Amino acid sequence: MYHTNSKREFSIKFQPQMQILRPSIHSRRANLIVKFQDLYGFAVEGNVDDVNILNEVREKVRQQGRVWWALEASKGANWYLQPQVSSLTEGIALKSSLKLSTLANAITLKRLIRKGIPPVLRPKVWFSLSGAAKKKSTVPESYYNDMTKAVEGKVTAATKQIDHDLPRTFPGHPWLDTQEGHAALRRVLVGYSFRDSDVGYCQGLNYVAALLLLVMKTEEDAFWMLAVLLENVLANDCYTNNLSGCHVEQRVFQDLLVKNCPRIAVHLEELEFDVSLVATEWFLCLFSKSLPSETTLRVWDVLFYEGAKVLFHVALAIFKMKEEELLLAHHVGDVINILQKTTHHLFDPDELLTVAFDKIGSMTTNTLSKQRKKQEPAVMAELDQRLRRLNSIKMDDLDK
Repeated sequence: MYHTNSKREFSIKFQPQMQILRPSIHSRRANLIVKFQDLYGFAVEGNVDDVNILNEVREKVRQQGRVWWALEASKGANWYLQPQVSSLTEGIALKSSLKLSTLANAITLKRLIRKGIPPVLRPKVWFSLSGAAKKKSTVPESYYNDMTKAVEGKVTAATKQIDHDLPRTFPGHPWLDTQEGHAALRRVLVGYSFRDSDVGYCQGLNYVAALLLLVMKTEEDAFWMLAVLLENVLANDCYTNNLSGCHVEQRVFQDLLVKNCPRIAVHLEELEFDVSLVATEWFLCLFSKSLPSETTLRVWDVLFYEGAKVLFHVALAIFKMKEEELLLAHHVGDVINILQKTTHHLFDPDELLTVAFDKIGSMTTNTLSKQRKKQEPAVMAELDQRLRRLNSIKMDDLDK
Protein backbone atom coordinates (compact mmCIF):
# COMPACT_ATOMS: atom_id res chain seq x y z
CA MET A 1 0.00 0.00 0.00
CA TYR A 2 1.19 3.51 -0.80
CA HIS A 3 1.33 6.14 1.93
CA THR A 4 1.30 9.94 1.66
CA ASN A 5 4.67 10.08 3.38
CA SER A 6 7.08 10.41 0.49
CA LYS A 7 9.57 8.04 2.13
CA ARG A 8 7.07 5.20 2.35
CA GLU A 9 6.75 2.76 -0.49
CA PHE A 10 3.98 0.90 -2.24
CA SER A 11 4.48 -2.48 -3.78
CA ILE A 12 3.48 -3.96 -7.10
CA LYS A 13 3.12 -7.69 -7.09
CA PHE A 14 4.95 -9.46 -9.86
CA GLN A 15 2.56 -11.50 -11.94
CA PRO A 16 3.22 -15.23 -12.19
CA GLN A 17 4.31 -16.56 -15.55
CA MET A 18 1.35 -16.83 -17.88
CA GLN A 19 0.33 -20.22 -19.10
CA ILE A 20 1.28 -20.82 -22.72
CA LEU A 21 -1.69 -22.06 -24.68
CA ARG A 22 -1.09 -24.20 -27.71
CA PRO A 23 -4.20 -24.54 -29.88
CA SER A 24 -3.72 -27.02 -32.71
CA ILE A 25 -4.85 -24.66 -35.47
CA HIS A 26 -2.82 -21.51 -36.16
CA SER A 27 -5.89 -19.44 -37.06
CA ARG A 28 -7.40 -20.22 -33.68
CA ARG A 29 -4.17 -19.13 -32.03
CA ALA A 30 -4.25 -15.81 -33.84
CA ASN A 31 -7.90 -15.14 -33.00
CA LEU A 32 -7.85 -16.27 -29.38
CA ILE A 33 -7.68 -13.10 -27.27
CA VAL A 34 -6.08 -13.24 -23.83
CA LYS A 35 -6.46 -10.53 -21.19
CA PHE A 36 -4.05 -10.18 -18.27
CA GLN A 37 -2.11 -7.68 -16.14
CA ASP A 38 1.48 -6.92 -16.92
CA LEU A 39 4.34 -6.46 -14.50
CA TYR A 40 3.24 -2.95 -13.51
CA GLY A 41 -0.47 -3.62 -13.19
CA PHE A 42 -1.62 -2.45 -16.64
CA ALA A 43 -4.33 -4.39 -18.45
CA VAL A 44 -3.00 -6.02 -21.60
CA GLU A 45 -4.96 -7.62 -24.39
CA GLY A 46 -3.30 -9.79 -27.00
CA ASN A 47 -3.42 -13.11 -28.78
CA VAL A 48 -1.67 -16.28 -27.68
CA ASP A 49 1.46 -15.45 -29.68
CA ASP A 50 1.71 -12.14 -27.78
CA VAL A 51 1.54 -14.02 -24.50
CA ASN A 52 4.29 -16.38 -25.61
CA ILE A 53 6.46 -13.41 -26.59
CA LEU A 54 5.94 -11.86 -23.17
CA ASN A 55 6.94 -15.10 -21.48
CA GLU A 56 10.12 -15.25 -23.56
CA VAL A 57 10.89 -11.61 -22.75
CA ARG A 58 10.43 -12.19 -19.03
CA GLU A 59 12.76 -15.15 -19.16
CA LYS A 60 15.36 -12.89 -20.80
CA VAL A 61 14.79 -10.37 -18.00
CA ARG A 62 15.47 -13.05 -15.41
CA GLN A 63 18.66 -14.07 -17.21
CA GLN A 64 19.79 -10.48 -17.50
CA GLY A 65 19.04 -10.03 -13.81
CA ARG A 66 21.50 -12.78 -12.97
CA VAL A 67 24.24 -10.85 -14.82
CA TRP A 68 23.48 -7.66 -12.87
CA TRP A 69 23.34 -9.49 -9.53
CA ALA A 70 26.64 -11.23 -10.29
CA LEU A 71 28.24 -7.86 -11.02
CA GLU A 72 26.78 -6.47 -7.79
CA ALA A 73 28.28 -9.38 -5.87
CA SER A 74 31.70 -9.16 -7.47
CA LYS A 75 32.17 -5.41 -7.93
CA GLY A 76 29.99 -3.89 -5.21
CA ALA A 77 26.47 -2.44 -5.04
CA ASN A 78 27.37 0.73 -6.97
CA TRP A 79 29.74 -0.80 -9.50
CA TYR A 80 28.07 1.06 -12.39
CA LEU A 81 29.09 4.42 -10.89
CA GLN A 82 32.79 3.56 -10.85
CA PRO A 83 34.66 5.65 -13.45
CA GLN A 84 36.78 2.72 -14.56
CA VAL A 85 33.64 0.82 -15.48
CA SER A 86 31.58 3.59 -17.05
CA SER A 87 34.48 4.71 -19.24
CA LEU A 88 35.17 1.30 -20.71
CA THR A 89 34.94 1.13 -24.49
CA GLU A 90 33.55 -1.68 -26.63
CA GLY A 91 35.68 -4.79 -26.51
CA ILE A 92 37.52 -4.09 -23.25
CA ALA A 93 36.91 -6.93 -20.81
CA LEU A 94 35.42 -6.36 -17.38
CA LYS A 95 37.59 -7.86 -14.66
CA SER A 96 35.35 -9.93 -12.46
CA SER A 97 34.96 -13.32 -10.87
CA LEU A 98 31.78 -14.04 -12.79
CA LYS A 99 31.11 -17.63 -13.72
CA LEU A 100 29.62 -16.24 -16.93
CA SER A 101 33.03 -14.79 -17.74
CA THR A 102 32.66 -15.08 -21.50
CA LEU A 103 29.55 -12.89 -21.44
CA ALA A 104 30.88 -10.51 -18.78
CA ASN A 105 34.10 -9.88 -20.70
CA ALA A 106 32.14 -8.80 -23.81
CA ILE A 107 29.87 -6.19 -22.31
CA THR A 108 30.11 -2.60 -21.28
CA LEU A 109 27.75 -0.59 -19.15
CA LYS A 110 26.05 0.85 -22.23
CA ARG A 111 25.39 -2.57 -23.69
CA LEU A 112 24.16 -3.86 -20.35
CA ILE A 113 21.65 -1.03 -20.09
CA ARG A 114 20.47 -1.56 -23.66
CA LYS A 115 19.77 -5.18 -22.77
CA GLY A 116 17.63 -4.00 -19.88
CA ILE A 117 17.94 -3.12 -16.21
CA PRO A 118 16.26 -5.67 -13.92
CA PRO A 119 12.97 -4.23 -12.54
CA VAL A 120 14.13 -4.60 -8.93
CA LEU A 121 17.33 -2.62 -9.61
CA ARG A 122 15.73 -0.10 -11.97
CA PRO A 123 14.82 2.54 -9.31
CA LYS A 124 18.35 2.62 -7.88
CA VAL A 125 20.15 2.57 -11.23
CA TRP A 126 17.91 5.22 -12.79
CA PHE A 127 18.24 7.50 -9.78
CA SER A 128 22.01 7.29 -9.84
CA LEU A 129 22.83 7.32 -13.55
CA SER A 130 20.26 9.94 -14.60
CA GLY A 131 21.67 12.60 -12.29
CA ALA A 132 18.56 12.69 -10.10
CA ALA A 133 20.52 11.72 -6.98
CA LYS A 134 23.03 14.53 -7.60
CA LYS A 135 20.23 17.05 -8.22
CA LYS A 136 18.47 16.03 -5.00
CA SER A 137 21.72 16.39 -3.03
CA THR A 138 21.91 20.11 -3.84
CA VAL A 139 18.84 20.99 -1.74
CA PRO A 140 17.86 20.39 1.89
CA GLU A 141 16.67 16.87 2.70
CA SER A 142 13.18 18.15 3.53
CA TYR A 143 12.82 20.01 0.19
CA TYR A 144 10.05 17.85 -1.28
CA ASN A 145 7.96 17.54 1.87
CA ASP A 146 8.33 21.25 2.65
CA MET A 147 7.32 22.18 -0.88
CA THR A 148 4.23 19.94 -0.99
CA LYS A 149 3.05 21.40 2.32
CA ALA A 150 3.73 24.97 1.17
CA VAL A 151 1.68 24.63 -2.04
CA GLU A 152 -1.16 22.61 -0.53
CA GLY A 153 -4.50 24.29 -1.23
CA LYS A 154 -3.09 26.78 -3.76
CA VAL A 155 -5.04 27.04 -7.00
CA THR A 156 -3.46 27.93 -10.34
CA ALA A 157 -4.18 27.24 -13.98
CA ALA A 158 -1.75 24.34 -13.71
CA THR A 159 -3.44 22.77 -10.67
CA LYS A 160 -6.84 23.05 -12.37
CA GLN A 161 -5.57 21.23 -15.45
CA ILE A 162 -3.85 18.60 -13.30
CA ASP A 163 -7.10 17.93 -11.41
CA HIS A 164 -8.89 17.59 -14.75
CA ASP A 165 -6.33 15.09 -16.06
CA LEU A 166 -5.91 12.86 -12.99
CA PRO A 167 -8.90 10.56 -13.67
CA ARG A 168 -7.88 10.32 -17.33
CA THR A 169 -4.38 9.08 -16.52
CA PHE A 170 -4.25 5.34 -17.15
CA PRO A 171 -7.93 4.76 -16.20
CA GLY A 172 -8.61 1.34 -14.73
CA HIS A 173 -5.12 0.87 -13.30
CA PRO A 174 -5.46 -0.90 -9.91
CA TRP A 175 -3.43 1.75 -8.05
CA LEU A 176 -3.10 4.84 -10.23
CA ASP A 177 -6.85 5.04 -10.77
CA THR A 178 -7.67 5.24 -7.06
CA GLN A 179 -8.04 8.12 -4.63
CA GLU A 180 -4.64 7.26 -3.18
CA GLY A 181 -2.97 7.06 -6.59
CA HIS A 182 -4.55 10.32 -7.75
CA ALA A 183 -3.39 12.08 -4.59
CA ALA A 184 0.22 10.90 -4.98
CA LEU A 185 0.35 11.81 -8.67
CA ARG A 186 -1.19 15.20 -7.93
CA ARG A 187 1.45 16.03 -5.32
CA VAL A 188 4.28 15.21 -7.73
CA LEU A 189 2.79 17.20 -10.63
CA VAL A 190 1.66 20.19 -8.55
CA GLY A 191 5.02 20.26 -6.77
CA TYR A 192 6.88 20.43 -10.06
CA SER A 193 4.52 23.07 -11.46
CA PHE A 194 5.64 25.37 -8.63
CA ARG A 195 9.30 24.39 -8.95
CA ASP A 196 9.37 25.46 -12.61
CA SER A 197 6.73 28.06 -13.45
CA ASP A 198 7.91 28.21 -17.08
CA VAL A 199 6.77 24.62 -17.52
CA GLY A 200 4.03 24.64 -14.93
CA TYR A 201 2.06 21.69 -16.19
CA CYS A 202 1.64 20.28 -19.68
CA GLN A 203 -0.61 17.43 -20.74
CA GLY A 204 1.56 14.39 -21.24
CA LEU A 205 3.51 14.91 -18.03
CA ASN A 206 0.72 13.13 -16.14
CA TYR A 207 1.50 9.87 -17.97
CA VAL A 208 5.24 10.29 -17.52
CA ALA A 209 4.97 11.05 -13.80
CA ALA A 210 2.49 8.20 -13.26
CA LEU A 211 4.88 5.65 -14.73
CA LEU A 212 7.75 7.12 -12.74
CA LEU A 213 5.70 6.62 -9.57
CA LEU A 214 5.15 2.96 -10.39
CA VAL A 215 8.85 2.39 -11.00
CA MET A 216 10.44 4.55 -8.31
CA LYS A 217 8.01 3.50 -5.55
CA THR A 218 8.15 6.83 -3.67
CA GLU A 219 6.75 10.25 -4.53
CA GLU A 220 9.98 12.01 -3.69
CA ASP A 221 12.11 9.87 -6.00
CA ALA A 222 9.50 10.15 -8.76
CA PHE A 223 9.58 13.94 -8.35
CA TRP A 224 13.36 14.11 -8.74
CA MET A 225 13.28 11.79 -11.74
CA LEU A 226 10.73 14.11 -13.34
CA ALA A 227 12.95 17.08 -12.50
CA VAL A 228 16.10 15.61 -14.03
CA LEU A 229 14.13 14.50 -17.07
CA LEU A 230 12.77 17.97 -17.80
CA GLU A 231 15.83 19.93 -16.73
CA ASN A 232 18.69 17.78 -18.00
CA VAL A 233 17.70 14.84 -20.19
CA LEU A 234 15.18 16.24 -22.68
CA ALA A 235 15.53 19.17 -25.05
CA ASN A 236 14.62 22.62 -23.72
CA ASP A 237 11.07 23.99 -23.93
CA CYS A 238 9.37 20.69 -24.82
CA TYR A 239 6.69 21.31 -22.18
CA THR A 240 6.44 25.11 -22.07
CA ASN A 241 3.19 26.87 -22.99
CA ASN A 242 3.78 27.04 -26.74
CA LEU A 243 5.50 23.60 -26.89
CA SER A 244 8.21 25.19 -29.01
CA GLY A 245 10.74 22.52 -28.06
CA CYS A 246 8.32 19.78 -29.07
CA HIS A 247 7.71 21.46 -32.44
CA VAL A 248 11.46 21.63 -32.99
CA GLU A 249 11.79 17.93 -32.16
CA GLN A 250 9.09 17.16 -34.76
CA ARG A 251 11.03 19.07 -37.43
CA VAL A 252 14.25 17.29 -36.51
CA PHE A 253 12.46 13.94 -36.59
CA GLN A 254 11.06 14.69 -40.06
CA ASP A 255 14.59 15.40 -41.31
CA LEU A 256 15.88 12.19 -39.75
CA LEU A 257 13.06 10.21 -41.35
CA VAL A 258 14.04 11.56 -44.77
CA LYS A 259 17.66 10.57 -44.13
CA ASN A 260 17.09 7.13 -42.58
CA CYS A 261 13.85 6.00 -44.24
CA PRO A 262 13.76 7.87 -47.58
CA ARG A 263 11.20 5.58 -49.27
CA ILE A 264 8.76 6.00 -46.39
CA ALA A 265 9.35 9.76 -46.23
CA VAL A 266 8.58 10.20 -49.95
CA HIS A 267 5.44 8.06 -49.70
CA LEU A 268 4.17 9.89 -46.62
CA GLU A 269 4.73 13.23 -48.35
CA GLU A 270 2.63 12.03 -51.27
CA LEU A 271 -0.13 11.14 -48.82
CA GLU A 272 0.30 14.55 -47.12
CA PHE A 273 0.90 12.75 -43.84
CA ASP A 274 2.31 14.91 -41.04
CA VAL A 275 4.51 12.90 -38.66
CA SER A 276 3.29 15.06 -35.77
CA LEU A 277 -0.01 13.14 -35.93
CA VAL A 278 1.71 10.27 -34.14
CA ALA A 279 5.07 11.62 -33.00
CA THR A 280 3.70 14.41 -30.80
CA GLU A 281 2.26 11.87 -28.38
CA TRP A 282 5.41 9.76 -28.61
CA PHE A 283 7.66 12.67 -27.66
CA LEU A 284 5.42 14.32 -25.03
CA CYS A 285 4.46 11.08 -23.28
CA LEU A 286 7.84 9.43 -23.98
CA PHE A 287 5.99 6.44 -25.49
CA SER A 288 4.19 5.70 -22.19
CA LYS A 289 0.77 5.88 -23.89
CA SER A 290 1.81 4.07 -27.04
CA LEU A 291 4.08 1.16 -26.16
CA PRO A 292 3.37 -1.62 -23.61
CA SER A 293 4.69 -0.51 -20.23
CA GLU A 294 7.51 -3.03 -20.06
CA THR A 295 8.74 -1.97 -23.51
CA THR A 296 8.43 1.70 -22.57
CA LEU A 297 10.59 1.16 -19.51
CA ARG A 298 13.27 -0.55 -21.57
CA VAL A 299 13.33 2.57 -23.74
CA TRP A 300 13.57 4.70 -20.59
CA ASP A 301 16.48 2.57 -19.33
CA VAL A 302 18.47 3.87 -22.28
CA LEU A 303 16.92 7.35 -22.22
CA PHE A 304 18.14 8.09 -18.69
CA TYR A 305 21.66 6.99 -19.59
CA GLU A 306 22.17 8.07 -23.20
CA GLY A 307 19.81 11.03 -23.46
CA ALA A 308 17.02 12.26 -25.74
CA LYS A 309 18.57 10.87 -28.93
CA VAL A 310 17.05 7.55 -27.89
CA LEU A 311 13.56 8.91 -28.59
CA PHE A 312 14.54 9.57 -32.22
CA HIS A 313 16.10 6.11 -32.56
CA VAL A 314 12.93 4.44 -31.29
CA ALA A 315 10.54 6.60 -33.33
CA LEU A 316 12.51 5.87 -36.51
CA ALA A 317 12.61 2.16 -35.65
CA ILE A 318 8.81 1.99 -35.44
CA PHE A 319 8.54 3.37 -38.99
CA LYS A 320 11.39 1.16 -40.20
CA MET A 321 9.83 -2.01 -38.82
CA LYS A 322 6.66 -1.44 -40.83
CA GLU A 323 8.27 0.00 -43.95
CA GLU A 324 6.73 -2.40 -46.49
CA GLU A 325 3.27 -2.16 -44.94
CA LEU A 326 3.43 1.64 -44.80
CA LEU A 327 4.42 1.82 -48.45
CA LEU A 328 1.15 0.08 -49.33
CA ALA A 329 -0.98 2.56 -47.34
CA HIS A 330 -3.28 4.75 -49.45
CA HIS A 331 -4.67 7.12 -46.84
CA VAL A 332 -3.47 9.08 -43.80
CA GLY A 333 -5.84 7.05 -41.64
CA ASP A 334 -4.21 3.81 -42.85
CA VAL A 335 -0.79 5.07 -41.75
CA ILE A 336 -2.06 6.02 -38.30
CA ASN A 337 -3.79 2.64 -37.88
CA ILE A 338 -0.65 0.73 -38.87
CA LEU A 339 1.55 2.67 -36.47
CA GLN A 340 -0.91 2.48 -33.57
CA LYS A 341 -1.44 -1.25 -34.01
CA THR A 342 2.31 -1.76 -34.21
CA THR A 343 3.15 0.21 -31.06
CA HIS A 344 0.37 -1.33 -28.97
CA HIS A 345 1.65 -4.83 -29.73
CA LEU A 346 5.40 -4.26 -29.44
CA PHE A 347 5.75 -6.65 -26.53
CA ASP A 348 9.34 -7.55 -27.39
CA PRO A 349 11.60 -4.60 -26.48
CA ASP A 350 14.67 -6.40 -27.84
CA GLU A 351 13.12 -6.47 -31.31
CA LEU A 352 12.42 -2.74 -31.15
CA LEU A 353 15.79 -1.72 -29.69
CA THR A 354 17.72 -3.93 -32.10
CA VAL A 355 16.19 -2.07 -35.03
CA ALA A 356 16.62 1.26 -33.21
CA PHE A 357 20.35 0.88 -32.70
CA ASP A 358 21.47 -1.55 -35.42
CA LYS A 359 19.41 -0.43 -38.43
CA ILE A 360 19.18 3.30 -37.76
CA GLY A 361 22.16 5.53 -38.46
CA SER A 362 24.09 6.76 -35.46
CA MET A 363 23.39 10.23 -34.09
CA THR A 364 25.31 12.24 -31.55
CA THR A 365 24.13 14.82 -29.06
CA ASN A 366 26.15 17.50 -30.85
CA THR A 367 24.61 16.64 -34.22
CA LEU A 368 21.10 16.81 -32.79
CA SER A 369 21.86 20.12 -31.09
CA LYS A 370 22.95 21.60 -34.42
CA GLN A 371 19.80 20.32 -36.11
CA ARG A 372 17.64 21.80 -33.36
CA LYS A 373 19.32 25.20 -33.69
CA LYS A 374 18.78 25.03 -37.43
CA GLN A 375 15.03 24.41 -36.96
CA GLU A 376 14.38 26.84 -34.10
CA PRO A 377 14.04 30.08 -36.17
CA ALA A 378 11.46 28.53 -38.54
CA VAL A 379 9.47 27.02 -35.67
CA MET A 380 9.41 30.26 -33.68
CA ALA A 381 8.33 32.22 -36.78
CA GLU A 382 5.54 29.73 -37.40
CA LEU A 383 4.35 29.88 -33.79
CA ASP A 384 4.46 33.67 -33.86
CA GLN A 385 2.35 33.65 -37.03
CA ARG A 386 -0.19 31.36 -35.39
CA LEU A 387 -0.38 33.65 -32.37
CA ARG A 388 -0.95 36.67 -34.61
CA ARG A 389 -3.76 34.86 -36.42
CA LEU A 390 -5.33 33.86 -33.10
CA ASN A 391 -5.17 37.44 -31.79
CA SER A 392 -6.63 38.67 -35.05
CA ILE A 393 -9.59 36.31 -34.69
CA LYS A 394 -10.19 37.50 -31.12
CA MET A 395 -10.14 41.16 -32.22
CA ASP A 396 -12.58 40.42 -35.06
CA ASP A 397 -14.93 38.80 -32.53
CA LEU A 398 -14.77 41.92 -30.37
CA ASP A 399 -15.59 44.14 -33.34
CA LYS A 400 -18.74 42.12 -33.95
